[in-house]
Amino acid sequence: MSSNTAEVVICGAGIAGIAAAYHLAVRRGVRGTVLIDERPPPSLTSDKSTECYRNWWPGPGDDMVALMNRSIDLLEELARESGNAFRMNRRGYLFATADPAQVPVFVERAREAESRGVGPARVHPGGSSDYRPAPADGFEGQPTGVDVITDPALARRHFPYLTPDTLAVLHARRCGWFSGHELGMYLLERAREAGVRLLEGRVERIDTTGGRVRAVRVKARGGDTTIGTPRFVDRAGPLFAPVARLLGVEVPVFCERHAKVAFNDTLGVIPRSAPMTIWTDPVTLPWSDEERRELAASAEHKRLVEEFPAGVHGRPEGGGDSPVVLLIWRYDVEPVQPAFPIAFEASYGEICLRGMSRMVPAMTGYLSRLPRVVVDGGYYTKTRENRFLAGP
Repeated sequence: MSSNTAEVVICGAGIAGIAAAYHLAVRRGVRGTVLIDERPPPSLTSDKSTECYRNWWPGPGDDMVALMNRSIDLLEELARESGNAFRMNRRGYLFATADPAQVPVFVERAREAESRGVGPARVHPGGSSDYRPAPADGFEGQPTGVDVITDPALARRHFPYLTPDTLAVLHARRCGWFSGHELGMYLLERAREAGVRLLEGRVERIDTTGGRVRAVRVKARGGDTTIGTPRFVDRAGPLFAPVARLLGVEVPVFCERHAKVAFNDTLGVIPRSAPMTIWTDPVTLPWSDEERRELAASAEHKRLVEEFPAGVHGRPEGGGDSPVVLLIWRYDVEPVQPAFPIAFEASYGEICLRGMSRMVPAMTGYLSRLPRVVVDGGYYTKTRENRFLAGP
């Protein structure tokens, strides 16, 4: 096959595009795959997320759970094959509440999840309990399903860093995280060994005849080039919709801006073995009386004294002696048009630290003198139903 023809052209060398190239070339034996991106792989959005995975997914139906169970099966295969080069763990997602009304909801959600294929629901009301904490590293031999601890004393015994008024926790088990960058580079290396070509450039035009792809025109560093191909795959992440328009196709997706905060947890507030920990109750940020009066009097800042939605969460990041903790709070998820570089709210780091202190009281140790934080992030490209989108 000549350098200006390909069996498949993939636009986007993020984790989705690299994975598509890997599975076509390595798992399916497709020769002549070209992967195109104007940026280094995987650098636009793939390395900006919390790098987590989960089979904990709401209904209706069990489609997303089935999809994620299959995806996690593939992740486990890759982890075994690579000697876990991307440091996949199975610490789980831990949801916590201090709201008495949420306790029976946790139990109900666990049982609903069992019916969707998440795995067995185990409720621990106290006393003698067979609850198994998750190990810090690895994923083999761990339980699936969901554990719900409805005894506050038992919850505090296993998660002493949570606020003392925690009433229940829900621990979704087939969840965790890994290094997305290391996974992407492993897949890319294997794909290139199987003949995948990586072309640095920008897809400018897609030629079609009779409803079929014929060629892809690329503005590349070495000069414009045209690649003849019968197959084109759009894996452009937040640029998915604009790329689809090159084919005359409008897809019903939108982008949300998601940010994460990284800081050095010098006080050791979050245990290094902690799971992804999520507060399910609304939060009012802690301020002094004077600060609260000043903020309330400012039209620009008064929202900081109002109630924020549930969902502030965080986890430790990095192995060994890494002190880094990540915090995330999706309190503003209005659809936006993707733009680069991404602009983030100046107070986002402080908002996350203050919000997290509701669930982890020792976090207040940082509020008198805020630590240096790094805010990064990317775009989630979603359908309105937040369901998988695939098509010709």
